[in-house]
Amino acid sequence: MTDTKQAQDRVLIFDTTLRDGEQSPGATMTHDEKLEIAALLDDMGVDIIEAGFPIASEGDFEAVRDIAKLAKRAVICGLARASTTDIDRAWEAVKHSPRPRIHTFIGTSPLHRGITSLDQDGMAEQIHATVTHARNLCDNVQWSPMDATRTEHDYLCRVVEIAIKAGATTINIPDTVGYTAPRESAALIAMLLERVPGADEVVFATHCHNDLGMATANALAAVDAGARQIECTINGLGERAGNTALEEVVMALRVRNDIMPYQTGIDTTKIMQASRLVAGISGFPVQFNKAIVGKNAFAHESGIHQDGMLKNAETFEIMRPTDIGLSETSLVMGKHSGRAALRAKLHDLGYDLADNQLGDVFVRFKALADRKKEVYDDDLVALVADSATNAEHDYLQVKRLRVVCGTDGPQEAELTLAIDGVDHSIDATGDGPVDAAFNAVRMLYPHEARLALYQVHAVTEGTDAQATVSVRMEEAGHIVTGQSADTDTVVASLRAYVNALNKLIVRRQKTRPAAAF
Repeated sequence: MTDTKQAQDRVLIFDTTLRDGEQSPGATMTHDEKLEIAALLDDMGVDIIEAGFPIASEGDFEAVRDIAKLAKRAVICGLARASTTDIDRAWEAVKHSPRPRIHTFIGTSPLHRGITSLDQDGMAEQIHATVTHARNLCDNVQWSPMDATRTEHDYLCRVVEIAIKAGATTINIPDTVGYTAPRESAALIAMLLERVPGADEVVFATHCHNDLGMATANALAAVDAGARQIECTINGLGERAGNTALEEVVMALRVRNDIMPYQTGIDTTKIMQASRLVAGISGFPVQFNKAIVGKNAFAHESGIHQDGMLKNAETFEIMRPTDIGLSETSLVMGKHSGRAALRAKLHDLGYDLADNQLGDVFVRFKALADRKKEVYDDDLVALVADSATNAEHDYLQVKRLRVVCGTDGPQEAELTLAIDGVDHSIDATGDGPVDAAFNAVRMLYPHEARLALYQVHAVTEGTDAQATVSVRMEEAGHIVTGQSADTDTVVASLRAYVNALNKLIVRRQKTRPAAAF
């Protein structure tokens, strides 16, 4: 690293994929999945991991607690509303971390004050009391005025000053509804730094939503004005249109370091691995033209572009695929490839699997290679994701499926489904093979879940391509997404459907409070 870069200001990366990202309808993650994501975020150099909302449910509490115990480098943060009960619960979860943080918030805009019984003075008193309480428990306290960008400037300055005097070490300024624009984002941070006593003694953070497509621009504008922490999520996952995308702000600061001379501690070669992991676990696929991590981000079809790339890659690429951990080659694997070759290929793709995981993926790989002439990188990524979402310990497991299709009459499905370890079989009909298979599941395992989304896309090209199927299901207020991949679309559909049902079974006993900012 050059002396110039060593002298550059450090921007902290605060990842809230496990808290704000999980608030996306259908993005609920299991305990083990949260720990897996947290471990990767910690390994790639994320400074602060907001591991969850401990008071939301026992499951959230346990996830935050266990992440706090396992984290090696990152600060582990728990979210709490402006109440001593919330704050105590957050502390009980994060105190196991060598570097714990309590993050407490309250809505300060006129709209949010209007839905509480507090006037400006009453809210100010509550902010002082709750931040003080948090600081008495933990020396690392973050405070957020929810909907800050729509809060009157005078009142915002007043409550920020109160939070600082009460002991907050980080002040986060959320654009909760994605309403602001870059010049406003910068002006707001600059105004607070200028007007609030003690502002130069704390870290200012920015938390932007993407409702108008400006989250990344707003975050970078805030940094340019003096913010030194960016709150973001992998793939921009989050409520409504999502949050600032970690990969976008990190790579923007790296590629355009000439005009934004700030450094992060992120190992960018792990970005693609994190993107794939979160997409697979959440069931939210990355759009093909998504910046940085989209399938087409480094694809060139135009003749002019291809000619330029052959002569000099910098003509049409401002970063290298390897910068984000994307293999420059797409070597084909086949049925004669061995376990060592598969392990090496998966390592190149960013996956370091334990022996038992590798064994499961290897079995699936061999079965796929027998059905497909060529197995590409994207096929292997789909295999890894599918292996993670169809575990042996699931309450429901697909054992056998046979479908009979014809041009006249209903389609038939013969299904054997293991329910809590016991095999059950049935024949069912439906309007098409997928409908027949789903009907068979409903007959064997009656439920009230509603199928809210069913989508299919091909992993690679060709008639032998794997199909990745995502289904979104809703039951009693719980929304989950199931996903699976197979060269047989009906099989992939059935396994995705069962995967979603298994998630609903886990979620039935869990509750959560209203979403935060």
